Amino acid sequence: MKPRVHLTYFVVAILALFVAQAALAQEAAPAAPAVGDEKMDVKDLELLLKPLTLADLEAEVDAWQEKLKVAATAYETAKVGDGTDATALSDARGAIAERLGVVLKAYGKKGGDEEKIAEVETYVGINSPGVVKEGEGLAALGKRAYNWLISPAGGLVVGLNILFFVLIIIGFKILAGILGGVVRRAVGKSKNLSALLQDFFVTMTKKIVFVIGLIVALGVLGFEMGAFVAAIGALGFIVAFALQGTLSNFASGLMILIYRPFDVGDVISVSGVIGKVNALSLVATTLKTPDNKTEIIPNNSVWGQVITNVTHEDKRRVDLVFGIGYGDDMDQAKAAMVGILEGHELVLSDPAPQVEVHELADSSVNFVCRPWCKTSDYWDVYFGITKLVKEKFDAEGISIPFPQQDVYMHTVEQ
Repeated sequence: MKPRVHLTYFVVAILALFVAQAALAQEAAPAAPAVGDEKMDVKDLELLLKPLTLADLEAEVDAWQEKLKVAATAYETAKVGDGTDATALSDARGAIAERLGVVLKAYGKKGGDEEKIAEVETYVGINSPGVVKEGEGLAALGKRAYNWLISPAGGLVVGLNILFFVLIIIGFKILAGILGGVVRRAVGKSKNLSALLQDFFVTMTKKIVFVIGLIVALGVLGFEMGAFVAAIGALGFIVAFALQGTLSNFASGLMILIYRPFDVGDVISVSGVIGKVNALSLVATTLKTPDNKTEIIPNNSVWGQVITNVTHEDKRRVDLVFGIGYGDDMDQAKAAMVGILEGHELVLSDPAPQVEVHELADSSVNFVCRPWCKTSDYWDVYFGITKLVKEKFDAEGISIPFPQQDVYMHTVEQ
């Protein structure tokens, strides 16, 4: 045999030896997870697991469980020794256990074997920080609790998440106030928006920003936002069905805000109540009556009734009726009332006041007296003119009759 042939056989034999050694080493070494490691963020791991098939996820569960076994063994071995690295090993074990739980959850969502899931969950529970094994006392419990609290994969994570939750809530609360102020200044420049509608925009802006902040904060705590939003939708459907009357008031409140039949500070008459508008929410309108009572009227009753806005216009006509006796001079009475109206400082000359004979009643000849005034002076004019007419009629001998009956008695002789 030629030397070149011997050399070829030798090279082939060496290569075969290396291949066999590598195969044995691969068979002896535990399978490493194909997706992620203990330092990977949990959210990133969840995203990487989504495209995997059931068979891929099962392999990942086995690989992560084997990795947890190695970490748990190293931790227990360190405890038997001087325990120098026990805390660090406990942290590593906790990180692996947490990620194995994520992989196991993804495996279960895709229809994994329930018995296998239960078995692995038990194994994860036993080898997670903070779990007291059978036979360990209170000292061991305290030590494990302490280790969990200072562990980056345990108490520190929970503490940081709670801190971030609080900071996000506070931050979005401040942001809601800032944006509310911006919206208030923006809508305040518009002359076509009522004060009620402006307040509505500001309030809704603050609430929307705060709700967004709450959703972000709950996401930091680990809540599944998809399920959370779905639950809100289902709850909204149930609430909408149960509160049909309230939703009707809500719709009426929106119509009031859009069409603006009245504003805050206006005096209105609606549903048999006269009062000043103090507030308007999306479900009710609050009025303050002249005798200082608070009337809260559902918006459905407000929008569904005739609304009289007493103070919407800057001028009002005061309607007064005065009666004189049939024996009195009508021209004299009319001149007396015209003189009073022309001399009153709160009565407007434009539109001009009106004094005319109105009706021939049972006991009197009635005049209508209709001066115009500013809306804010209405009651001063009403009460003032009434007083002055009475004094003027008395001074000029004009009677103001009142209803009376004459009774005649006949004597019948028997």
